[in-house]
Amino acid sequence: MKRIDRETIQRVIDTADIVEVVSDFVTLKRSGSSYIGLCPFHNERTPSFSVSKSKGICKCFSCGKGGNTVNFLMELEQLSFQEAIRWLAKKYNIEIKEHEVSEKEREADNLRESLFAMNQFALNHFEHNISDTEEGRNVGYEYFRERGLNDAMIKKFHLGYSLKRDNPLTTQAVEAGYDEKYLLATGLSGKSERDNRLYDKYRERVIYPIFSVSGRVIGFGGRILSKEKASAKYINSPENEIYHKSDSLYGLYQAKQSIVKNNKCYLVEGYMDVISMHQSGIENVVASSGTSLTEGQIRLIHRFTSNVTVIYDSDAAGIKASLRGIDLLLAEGLNVRVLLFPEGEDPDSFAQSHSTSELEQYIAENETDFMLFKTNILMKGKEKDPIGRAGAINDIVRSIATIPDPITRSVYIKECSRIMEMAEKTITLQVNRARNEILENRRKQRDARPDAETDNPSVLADNADQIAPSATAVNASASSNDLAMQCRPYEEELVKYVIRLGATMLCTAYDDDGNEFQMTTAEYVDYALSSDGIVFHNPDLERTFRASVNLITSHFRDDANQFITELEKTRNDEIAEGIAKIRHEMGGDFDMAKIEAKEKEVKTTADKNFEKAYNKFELAYVFNNLGFSDDPIVMKITNDLYADKFELSKYHTKYSAVPTEYDQRVIIIERAIDELKSNFIDQQINDVKRVMMSLQKTDSDYDEKVMKTLNEIKRLTTIKGEFAKQLGERIVLPKSSR
Repeated sequence: MKRIDRETIQRVIDTADIVEVVSDFVTLKRSGSSYIGLCPFHNERTPSFSVSKSKGICKCFSCGKGGNTVNFLMELEQLSFQEAIRWLAKKYNIEIKEHEVSEKEREADNLRESLFAMNQFALNHFEHNISDTEEGRNVGYEYFRERGLNDAMIKKFHLGYSLKRDNPLTTQAVEAGYDEKYLLATGLSGKSERDNRLYDKYRERVIYPIFSVSGRVIGFGGRILSKEKASAKYINSPENEIYHKSDSLYGLYQAKQSIVKNNKCYLVEGYMDVISMHQSGIENVVASSGTSLTEGQIRLIHRFTSNVTVIYDSDAAGIKASLRGIDLLLAEGLNVRVLLFPEGEDPDSFAQSHSTSELEQYIAENETDFMLFKTNILMKGKEKDPIGRAGAINDIVRSIATIPDPITRSVYIKECSRIMEMAEKTITLQVNRARNEILENRRKQRDARPDAETDNPSVLADNADQIAPSATAVNASASSNDLAMQCRPYEEELVKYVIRLGATMLCTAYDDDGNEFQMTTAEYVDYALSSDGIVFHNPDLERTFRASVNLITSHFRDDANQFITELEKTRNDEIAEGIAKIRHEMGGDFDMAKIEAKEKEVKTTADKNFEKAYNKFELAYVFNNLGFSDDPIVMKITNDLYADKFELSKYHTKYSAVPTEYDQRVIIIERAIDELKSNFIDQQINDVKRVMMSLQKTDSDYDEKVMKTLNEIKRLTTIKGEFAKQLGERIVLPKSSR
C-alpha cells in the first residue's frame, strides 16, 4: 500500500494557483489586488467571496468558508486531503510519487481496501441484476417503479437487487478470487451451520447501498420482497472496519453539497424518504436509517451545517423518535426545527403525491422551532392538569439545559417564559439546576473512566487544600462548553498572531547554559502561558497552537538556514549581474567614484530584496506548513485565522507608511497575552465565588472557609487590577472570526 509522498504534495501545493483553482467553480472579477465572486458555499446575490493570489487563500466574509487550494477543494467537494492533492495533480499534470507505509499501516490499509473492494464488487453485481437480468427487471426494478421512483433516482442512489437463486454473488466473488473472510466480514455472505457452506444473505431483496462521505461503498441495506419468508423485513451490513452504523447517515454523500449550499439539513428516517425528497428537488436530506439518532451521526451533520429540521412520521413512534433526537441535537450545539406531515403521511408518500413547489411550501409553513413543537406535543390535553403541565415544563426546561451556548440558552429561557406564562427567574433557576445535574452526570461518567483527566486545570491548584470543595468540584459545577465560549475570542486572537507572526523573532533570551539566542513569537507565547499555568479551553485552538509551536521549535531554524543559504546565493548572483551590467554600460568611463556609487546602489537594492524575501518567508512560514496540514482541524483554523477580512486601500499608504502587525508585534503580542491572562483570572474568580456559594453553614469551620475564599477573591482581584493597568482603562474584546 502506498501514499503520496511529501515531495509530491509540496510540488502540487507550490504549483497550484488559487485563482485558477477557484475559477473552475466560481466566476471571479478583479477587485484591486484581489478577486471577488459569488460564494459557492451558500446562496448570495452580492459577491462576498474574496480570493488573494498573493497569499494563496480564499475566504467568504459572509459565511466564513474558504482556505487555500487544498482546503477549498476539501470543503467544496468534500474530498479527503489525499483526494484533493490528486485532483490538483491531475489539473496541473504533476506526476504522483508514492511511498511505502509501515507493515502495521499496510495490514490495516489492506483490510480496509479489501472490504471496500468487496463492497464495490457487490454493488456492481446488484446493479447488474436490476438492469440486465430478467428476475431483477421484473422484481427489483418493478418494485422501485411501483414506489414511484424514476430511472434517474435508481441510478443516482445505485439501487440494486439480489437474485433469489443459487447464491450467485458468493459464487462469482469466490471465482473472482475474493477471500471468503471478506464476504463474511461485510455480511454479504453467511455460513450454514449444517454443512459449513457459504450463501448469499441478501437473496430476493432490493438493495440500498450506503456510501461514505467521499463516495465509497461502506455497507448495504436490503428489503425483503417475498411475503412467504419469515425473514426480517430489513437487514443491514454488520459493524466492521469500514462500516459503523452509529457514524453513518444514508444519503449524505448525495446530499453534502446541497446541505452546505443551503446551510440546512433535513433529517428523515428511511431510505425511501431520502430518495423521494431528492426526486422532488429537495436534496439536502439524510436518514438515520430507522435507528435511534446517535452522537456520531449528529457530529457528521454538524460538519456541514448547524441547522437541522427533523422530519419523522406523524404517528406516535415518529413523534417519540423526534422528541428523543431533539435533546441530542441541541447538546451538540445545533439549531433544531421539527416538521410533522399530516396524519398517515411520511416524507416518502407526501413527496410522491405533491409537486416540488407544494412540498417546499408545506415545509416552509409547517416546520417549527423545537420549543413550540415540544410545547404543542407535551401540553396537549394537559391545560387543566397541573401535574401534567409541570411535567411538560420540566421536560422543555431540560431540553433548554442541554444547549451548550449560554446566549442561545438565555434566548430560549425568555421564549419559554413567554409561552408558559411563567416568571423568567423561575425558568432560569430550573434550567440552571437541570444543567448542573447534566454536567454532574457527565463528570461522574468521565471520572469513572480509567484514563479520566481534569478538563479544566486551575491556577488555584496550589491553594486547593485551603478551599473546600476542591477545584475539581468547582470545575464540575461550571460548564466546560460555557467556559470555552467565554475564552474563545481571547484564545483565537492569540492563535491568530501565532499563525501570522509565529516564526518572526520577538526577543533575546538565554538558555540554561547562559547562551544568548533569539526567541520566536511562537516560543515566547508558549513560554509566557506555561509560566503562569494558562491553558486553552478550546481543544481545536489548543491543537492548532501546539502544532504551531512544535513546528517552530522542531523545524523552523533548519528551514530558515536552508532558505538563507539559497537567498544569499540569489543576492550574490543579483549583485554580480548588476555590477557586470554597470561596467558594461559605463564602457570607457573610468570615473571610479561614479562606478562605485552605482555598485553600492546595486548592493543596497539586493540587500533590501534579501530582507524583504526573508521577512515574507518568516510571515508565511506557519501558514505554508500548517495551512496544508494532514490534520483537517489544524488546516481549517490556520486558513481561517490567516486571512484578512479587510485590506487597506492605496489611499491609506500613499502619503505615509502604515504600521503593520509585524512592526507592532511586541505590543500586540504582549496585549493579547495579557488579555487572555486577565480573562483567565476572571474565570478563577468566578470559580472561587461558586465555591463560596456551595459552602454549608452547618459546617463547623464554615466561617474559616468563608474567610479563606474571600481572601482568595481579594488576591485574584488584585492581580486582575494589575492586568487592567497594563491594558489601560478600555479593554476591547477581540471579535471572533467564526
